[in-house]
Amino acid sequence: MRRAHAAGVGVMALTDHDTLEGLAEAADSARALGLGFVPGVEISVTWGEATVHIVGLGVDPDNEELRVGLAGLREFRDWRAQEIGRRLDKAGIPEAFAGARALSNGRLISRTHFARFLVDNGYASDVRAVFRKFLVGGKPGFVSGRWAGLEEAVRWIRLAGGQAVIAHPARYKMTRSKLRRLIGEFVEVGGAALEVVSGSHSRDDSFSMAVLARDFGLLASAGSDYHGPEHPWIELGRLPALPDGCSAIWKDWRISH
Repeated sequence: MRRAHAAGVGVMALTDHDTLEGLAEAADSARALGLGFVPGVEISVTWGEATVHIVGLGVDPDNEELRVGLAGLREFRDWRAQEIGRRLDKAGIPEAFAGARALSNGRLISRTHFARFLVDNGYASDVRAVFRKFLVGGKPGFVSGRWAGLEEAVRWIRLAGGQAVIAHPARYKMTRSKLRRLIGEFVEVGGAALEVVSGSHSRDDSFSMAVLARDFGLLASAGSDYHGPEHPWIELGRLPALPDGCSAIWKDWRISH
């Protein structure tokens, strides 16, 4: 929150993967800085054979259905982290689970923590290289996901008073027709927005996603996908504006600073 405020960010959303744990501390820090804060979450979803991420913005962190649903996803995350460690050990990389856990808060161990461990220990040059070499399908540390269903994730978000957003859609390895099918199903179950501008989108990606948002009558969101100073997709405060013709998801928000 301090880094965002120093970079001139006016409104900041925290959307950690499958957990609400950081929201109270982040809200307190934002309030002290006079920074607008939006409580959120990023839910892992299995759609067909693909893993996609659905962001919830403006959620109530105390909503019981959302909390219970996320708890189930975290149980799988715990098992997956241990299984990644076992598979990397078989591939000749010992102590990866312990190393990843040491880089985490000890309660939620993600693939990013494994990536940092592997970079720190010289197995890859940077985080992106780790994912290419170790953590995607067919590589030694890959473990397929068993996440929430699309309708299920959107329902949790809506029950918690939030708006559901497809995160960084241009990153998914999908044909255009498959992506349109995903977006169509998302709209049918009550999805609200498409992340048009993302720290991991190119300028051309953003324009393509803006067209899709308009085609499907979705609001447009923008997110840095910032994961910390050691491996940001883009630095806080440097996102480009939404392309012309987009209807911003925040246009009707009432945010106190």
